[in-house]
Amino acid sequence: MTDTIVVIVFSVFILLVGISFSRTGRNLKSFFAGGEAVPWFIGGLSLFMSFFSAGTFVAWGAIAYQHGWVAVTIQWTMCIGALVTGLYLAPKWKATGNLTAAEFIKMRLGTKVQKSYIYIFTVVSVFIKGSVLYSVSKLVSASLGYPLIPVTVILGILMISYTAVGGLWAVMVTDILQFVVLTAAVLIILPLVFHETGGVQQFIDKAPDHFFNLVNGEYSWGFIFAFALYHIFYIGGNWTFVQRYTSVDSPKSASKVAYLFAGLYILSPIIWMLPPMAYQVIHPGMSGLDAENAYIMVCKQVLPAGLLGLMLTGMYFSTSASANTALNVVSAVFTNDIYKGSINPQASDKKLMFVARASSWFFGIFMILIAMGVPYIGGIVEFTLSVGAITGGPLLLPPIWALFSKKLSGKATIYITVLSLAVNLLFKMVIPLINHYKLSRANEMLLGVLLPLIALAIYEWIAARKKQVSTDYLQYQEYRQHKKKEAAVMDEEEARLVKAQNVFGLKMIAFSLAFMAILMLVLALITSKGGALVGTIALLILAGSLIPWRASKRGKGN
Repeated sequence: MTDTIVVIVFSVFILLVGISFSRTGRNLKSFFAGGEAVPWFIGGLSLFMSFFSAGTFVAWGAIAYQHGWVAVTIQWTMCIGALVTGLYLAPKWKATGNLTAAEFIKMRLGTKVQKSYIYIFTVVSVFIKGSVLYSVSKLVSASLGYPLIPVTVILGILMISYTAVGGLWAVMVTDILQFVVLTAAVLIILPLVFHETGGVQQFIDKAPDHFFNLVNGEYSWGFIFAFALYHIFYIGGNWTFVQRYTSVDSPKSASKVAYLFAGLYILSPIIWMLPPMAYQVIHPGMSGLDAENAYIMVCKQVLPAGLLGLMLTGMYFSTSASANTALNVVSAVFTNDIYKGSINPQASDKKLMFVARASSWFFGIFMILIAMGVPYIGGIVEFTLSVGAITGGPLLLPPIWALFSKKLSGKATIYITVLSLAVNLLFKMVIPLINHYKLSRANEMLLGVLLPLIALAIYEWIAARKKQVSTDYLQYQEYRQHKKKEAAVMDEEEARLVKAQNVFGLKMIAFSLAFMAILMLVLALITSKGGALVGTIALLILAGSLIPWRASKRGKGN
């Protein structure tokens, strides 16, 4: 009962935080990009939580339980992707001056390419984030004993409500809060887990053979290489993450967002994968869909009442942050690039804000329906990796290539994307159905990332030999010149409102952290074990809440 109370109290608090931002969304720029003046460290932490939470607890937790350390190796590829993004891609995205990746695609590659990408990206994003909703619903269902379907519907509606009301800043405040909550939770759970195994050495001794190998099972070095390439494309080109690079104030800040993400991904996979790995020693023998419960089962076993609710709520809101972010971006793309771009170019800010919130609900309901179907298509691990292999390279690489290439045309982009998607679907779905031949996990991922890369390289080489420059690129250069002149003129009132929005965001982060610290102090007094550790961490969080509070004061004074 204590856990349920903690979940309800924290959930209501987070929803109130989202409502508090309802009046800060004046227009598309403030609602979807934070006025393009979000502090880089907040953007970096938000990017980390949006990405890190998506499959950590269920998908990567299942791999960690079954195969061990390879789950950490897989996630280290994300660090590589972020470093490359920080060096080359994030500053390029910011320098385009575009609000969304879809807007850049339209201006650089043409309206037809943009519309094709929007339709495909929207469907793929909703499918992927439906799997995220499934993950968190399964966590809540398994831990509190409620039926999966009603839990999925209720949590889905809560996610949609939060995003539709608050916009990007509301999502980012949640991200920051969950980063602190989950960091605190893992510091509490790790000593309790190792106590359950009989100590670190006992855990190592009792672990299965090859459990601490860098690669294991179907996750070979070929898969790791392909996954590293995939994450360069994904972190550097996914429309959800591009929004984090465009919402800061400069290309240099955009790079810092990616570098912070990379730094956090060096240590965090080790810390987060140890609990499900240890559960293999505590309770061996789970497989298939049951292995997806490994993370929450180890939490239930070692955490006392109240702290389990805290951990569960942190898991829920951090995992939902990924879905919230995707809904925010899909809604931004639909509102900015379809409704405003094609349907109603003269729409007022009030009308656009209505469409933005309505579209969040529409796509969110679709996401709920997808989440309900995940168990019937092989579970979260199969779903996540297969969707990534099929769509990652074909959809994400061509726009990244266009950031650098003067030769890539819109027509070539469509041909390469469609060809790559068709071949990937052929090998994933059609050929296995006809003659039961199935690519290995490594080859499936290699095909997905290398085919579009090779096709783009061949096109670039042919165009270079002909010494041709794409007409789409020449038109884009004219647009950029016009865009720079527009950007140079900044309304003083808008600048004041952007600063006020950011100051309010920092104050809400400080207030949220203080609330979290007080909640943990209460739990420290009533918990049956680990009370001193919980209390110490709560006091550290309370002290940490002064950092954004002071930053808000400095921002107000500038």
